[in-house]
Amino acid sequence: MKATRYEGNKTFNVIEKDLEAPVKGDVRIKVAYSGVCGTDVHIYHGMMDKRVNIPITIGHEMSGTIDALGENVIGYEVGDKVVVRPLDDRGVKPSDKGFNHICEDLKFIGIDSPGSMQQYWNVPAFTLHKLRTATDLKLAALIEPLSVAVHDVRLSELKSGETAVILGGGPIGLLVAMVAKDTGANVIVSEVNPVRIAKAKDLGLDAVNPVKMDLIQYVKEKTEGRLADVVFEVAGVQPALDIMTEVAGIRGRIVMVAIHGEKKNVDLFKFFWKELKLIGARVYEKEDYEKSIQLITDNELHFEKLITDIQPLTKIQEVFENIDKKPDGLKILMDCQQ
Repeated sequence: MKATRYEGNKTFNVIEKDLEAPVKGDVRIKVAYSGVCGTDVHIYHGMMDKRVNIPITIGHEMSGTIDALGENVIGYEVGDKVVVRPLDDRGVKPSDKGFNHICEDLKFIGIDSPGSMQQYWNVPAFTLHKLRTATDLKLAALIEPLSVAVHDVRLSELKSGETAVILGGGPIGLLVAMVAKDTGANVIVSEVNPVRIAKAKDLGLDAVNPVKMDLIQYVKEKTEGRLADVVFEVAGVQPALDIMTEVAGIRGRIVMVAIHGEKKNVDLFKFFWKELKLIGARVYEKEDYEKSIQLITDNELHFEKLITDIQPLTKIQEVFENIDKKPDGLKILMDCQQ
């Protein structure tokens, strides 16, 4: 079988290795597609070299079919279409209060252990979600990032008729916007990249460039001065942090989707003045995956429009180099059987 390995120094290699039989409680998956995530790009840039065990096969957005079963695996059969919820929560403790998806000793599969950018992948059966027979495996590779969006919107308690502003129109931002709109909310995407603005509009979303237009005034006009009920901060940059408390209306909820590795300035006075709420949101739970599977299978939201390109696994180095050259793409899939 072929497998890719991140070797450090912006370098991937494609190697040949023997198939491994799944151990007790594991399954072997024939990986169909593996999506390139922003975290994968951070790994490529060396930003996570202190965390990942180099050399390592990365990847966690995937779809595939079960190829072999280890002992004591029940509920699955060879040939089942599946996706992996890449959270290894076997270190859960009582102090985690039952929130296994963010437990203190959580291991993220594809970062802390080998991932999906290989032809065959052995994983614990407890990470699996079975797909409907009709599910398109290309679209199914979007289930992991879509589950992030579903989780974010669920925690926001967004209701039909409310206004949601999404700060950042990258892959996750657009998925949040699509899920938010599907709940019946009025959605506005704030994004500076013209390619991504065009994609948002192609998806039927209201999108504006805050550099060229006064976002706060625009939201006021759309809401008769009430501003946003929910703001999703997905951009991860200081200007988004600056405007999130301005664009939120009285008792608005702000969902922190982006990862900020360092302390940032936030206008806490606005939280007092408008009784705002700040909601942290990290990865996903089982119910988010199940909803995402249904959304992908139905595909009424046209998720295929988010797939920028599909490339063979053997071109992994070229794929990551091209992402640096053209960072305004959305979702690139690796065809793991080529």
